[in-house]
Amino acid sequence: MVACGLHVKKTYVLDTNVVLHDPLAIYKFEENEVVIPIFVIEEVDQFKKELSELGRNARTIVRILDELRAQEGASLQAGVVLRETGGLLRVSVPKVEPRRGGHGAMDNAILQAALDLRDASPDQPVVFITMDSNLRIRADVLGLRAENYEGGRIDIDELYSGIVTVDAPPELVNALGGRENVLLERLSDYTDISLLHPNAGVVLRDMSQAKHTALGIHDQKQGALTPLRVGKQGCWGVRPRNLEQYFALDLLLRPEVHLVTLVGKAGTGKTLLAIAAGLQSVVDDGAFSRMLVSRPIFPLGRDLGFLPGTVEEKLNPWMQPIYDNLEYIFTAGRGRMSDGRDYQELVAAGVIHVEALTYIRGRSLPSQYLIVDEAQNLTPHQVKTVITRAGANTKVVLTGDPYQIDNPYVDAASNGLTIVAQRFQDERIGAHITLTKGERSELAERATQLL
Repeated sequence: MVACGLHVKKTYVLDTNVVLHDPLAIYKFEENEVVIPIFVIEEVDQFKKELSELGRNARTIVRILDELRAQEGASLQAGVVLRETGGLLRVSVPKVEPRRGGHGAMDNAILQAALDLRDASPDQPVVFITMDSNLRIRADVLGLRAENYEGGRIDIDELYSGIVTVDAPPELVNALGGRENVLLERLSDYTDISLLHPNAGVVLRDMSQAKHTALGIHDQKQGALTPLRVGKQGCWGVRPRNLEQYFALDLLLRPEVHLVTLVGKAGTGKTLLAIAAGLQSVVDDGAFSRMLVSRPIFPLGRDLGFLPGTVEEKLNPWMQPIYDNLEYIFTAGRGRMSDGRDYQELVAAGVIHVEALTYIRGRSLPSQYLIVDEAQNLTPHQVKTVITRAGANTKVVLTGDPYQIDNPYVDAASNGLTIVAQRFQDERIGAHITLTKGERSELAERATQLL
């Protein structure tokens, strides 16, 4: 379908990194014109054979363009109407072939294509969309409007914290503190209960005495605030040390909550709480058949290269942080009361399984407590792959710090962890807590603040 005489408001020129990050990006610009320079297609071609997410995305955008091209009477050069949005998509071909060769030659060619479009249509705004900050700076210097690709991005500073404070009369605070449910309708005169997300941690504060509080979880199914099920004793020797950890541990132990995201800086207890709750749920409560702990493989600093040995021996350096947490639980906490058992015994029995995420595609994981550590290094598609592996009666816990990302293809706003936290905030089976207070040690906390 050739677009003849179609009026468009703006022209958006997409860089290669945009279509490789999101092959459906062409549908995210409403009733505007979307232009893909021919050089972008050349760059995409270099990735299409890779057995990675980049390769998958490259093949997807190529397939989409080929399907649009195959429509009767269609021409990508003249423009094809996108039925889903009413916008226009076309592939631009330069009248004069730019010089090739040298570092950044393809970036220069794509940027020049955007500049040529701007000069050819001075009355129509042209916006260059790229996830390359350096290229955005260069475009701005040359007088071309440039923006980051915002599709699927979350403002990390505005991410839902999972905890709210509600002022209420003392009788309701006393009721919740006395282990009674408090119906939300009884709070409707004091707060807008429609704004409470499912499984939100609620601090019910006495409106006459601010220091008098009670803690509860918004149970959407019951339409009430329910008291916390976890006490000061915690579980497996791990005791919550602050308000956020109380809510996090409680949600980690609730079987009706099937997805929990924990976001926080280093030392806030994300992984330790998740593993302790997993041991409680699997070993003591028998709610799941085993605890599976996994993490993506990304080195800190320069990689050591090839590692000899079996798969288990190769993975040991990457999985060591998990074993460190298990060692702490069994030596500093529950281990002293467990008749000499250690975590290796549970690993050998298959109750605890630690592995990399590399081979999770295609698997089905029923009745398991699945913890994915360092989930901020996963792309949205990779997180989707992980969560969709969950079988019946499986709980998924994602932990990570969006400000410590080793994956060069995601950032604090586009990683899978923060996107899942935002997308599931209104789901009855999902819960989220942002942990801000470091509890590892005074030194670790001060280093996080000062360095």
